[in-house]
Amino acid sequence: MSERETKPLQASAATWLGFALMCLGMFMAILDIQVVATSLPTIQDALAISRDAMSWIQTAYLIAEIIAIPLTGWLTRGLTLRWLFVAAITLFTAASIGCAFSGNFAILISFRVLQGFAGGTLIPAVFSAVFLLFPVRQHPIATTMAGIMAVLAPTVGPVVGGWITETWSWHWLFLINVAPGILAAVATPVLLPRAQPRFADLATLDGISLALMATSLASLEIGLKQAPHDGWLSPQCAPLLALSAAAAIGFAVRTLRARHPLVDLSTFRTRSFAIGCALSFCLGIGLFGSVYLMPVFLAYVRRHDAFEIGTIMLVTGVAQLLAAPIAGSLESRFDPRWLSALGFALFALGLGSSALQSRVADFDEMFWPQVLRGVAIMFCLLPPTRLALGALTEAAVPDASGLFNLMRNLGGAIGIALIDTILYGRTVGHAEALRDRLVAGDVTAAQAIGLDLNLFLHRPPDVSDAAVEAYVRPLVERAAFALSTNEAWALLAFAALLGLQLLESLAREFIEAPALHLGIEHFQGSAAGVDLVVMGEIGEAFENAKQLLVPRAAPDLHIAGTALRAERPEARQLVAAFWGRRDGEAAEGAHQVERLALASLPRILAEPDAHLVPFAKPFNDYFAAVQDAGQAVRHHLSIRPWTC
Repeated sequence: MSERETKPLQASAATWLGFALMCLGMFMAILDIQVVATSLPTIQDALAISRDAMSWIQTAYLIAEIIAIPLTGWLTRGLTLRWLFVAAITLFTAASIGCAFSGNFAILISFRVLQGFAGGTLIPAVFSAVFLLFPVRQHPIATTMAGIMAVLAPTVGPVVGGWITETWSWHWLFLINVAPGILAAVATPVLLPRAQPRFADLATLDGISLALMATSLASLEIGLKQAPHDGWLSPQCAPLLALSAAAAIGFAVRTLRARHPLVDLSTFRTRSFAIGCALSFCLGIGLFGSVYLMPVFLAYVRRHDAFEIGTIMLVTGVAQLLAAPIAGSLESRFDPRWLSALGFALFALGLGSSALQSRVADFDEMFWPQVLRGVAIMFCLLPPTRLALGALTEAAVPDASGLFNLMRNLGGAIGIALIDTILYGRTVGHAEALRDRLVAGDVTAAQAIGLDLNLFLHRPPDVSDAAVEAYVRPLVERAAFALSTNEAWALLAFAALLGLQLLESLAREFIEAPALHLGIEHFQGSAAGVDLVVMGEIGEAFENAKQLLVPRAAPDLHIAGTALRAERPEARQLVAAFWGRRDGEAAEGAHQVERLALASLPRILAEPDAHLVPFAKPFNDYFAAVQDAGQAVRHHLSIRPWTC
């Protein structure tokens, strides 16, 4: 009997509380990146760190995190979800204490690596828990909880970091993790469901695959960090990116051939999962890109401090909180493709609106674009998560969750690198163009940089050229930077539109089921020789399934359903409940219908009557078609497959 058959229809209160603590741990891990970023200059001064080395405080964390994320599946198989989380949150808490009491740069970097590795496993572990701990009907609630924590942390990070820096000392940027970490580490072993660890699975670690993966991801992260400053094809950057690509290819080839792969890449063959990962990548570009770009603009152009920046950015967080229950409710009732399309359309609109903002944009002008983005982000995260992970088996979920979250982080890293490339590369050109227009006496250029027109048109005679240049240069630089910022916003909007295009392709051709037609051809006209009472269970489900499949398959499904339908009241009732309601109860009914069909296979194939022997091969083919149809239904409604 499978775990799904024995899983209760309602998760216990202890499981929900344990999951809430898991979400809290993930929140702290994501928040840590943002709060530390706001106080890098303070840490630099306290530990006498050079300006060039300062960025490694963040880079060390991000490299360790991005390597740990895809390892979550392997660790989950060996340790179980419960003990993986306990180990990760314990290590994260201990590393946070080590960071707080670091006396020099080397020690701080060492603890940041440990902190990043632990934090990297917390994120996919939480999204795996949604599908491993809860029955289908409770997936929307659990996904909403995890989604809120995942996207709210980057948004509130600047205000939390700014407040801590101004109120306390930089040590508390790390010490705020201690109390929640200890609480989660102590309580979750008691609250989360128990499972038997399989330590033997840890012995299957492929060291070469791990080295290739770590080399690829670390080289990519460092290359993306260097590219905006040194150039993408520079001698410092190009070899790193080439090494990353070569190691990634070697890792993929070795992993796909391995008997015990470090990460199961074959999941990408599932179309909905591959599209979901692509959507996660696009979301990462827009989410992390916008969280990075707004503070840069507000600090350099508008001259706000960290706390003021965080206060302005709280609009996005409030919008996310208000939209989360709406998105969670709609997610259980509507096609995830259309909800995702709505999200990416709103996201593109919100990002594109910021691309039109003025040099003096502040809270009022940024308010509605932030609201649009805050609402959109929940629809860009929750439905794609269900689309990507909802139709997979429980065994596939941990690896798939790691890959899904990895794509979002990669999108963020690449998006920030592209933003920096625009800011560093385009600002100089905009500044030169503005300077040339000012020299030519262009009044609109003076207005664009905020120069007083009286001073521009009537220069005081006793003011030297050096004084004029010293006064005008900062105005030109900030105006040029604002123009580059708008171009970066346009880039992020394009990434959101790319996600919308991916959803359009998924809507046009949602299922490929070659076995469907083969099975129908074999079985048309053959049903009379097989137990119609048993076959009716499949036929009834198949007949009703045609309503959700692509139109070109509907006629064949109708023929098959008509030929195989029989009067089975219990199957008919379950199917009626399924198609009448789009909630968890109906989904459980669908699982029962599918189980009836699957259970009939051994009975028919083991039938000793000679007249059934000729139909064994056609039935196998037809059974494959049933599985394809069942997978199509689950992809449409993100109903998890029943496993016997």
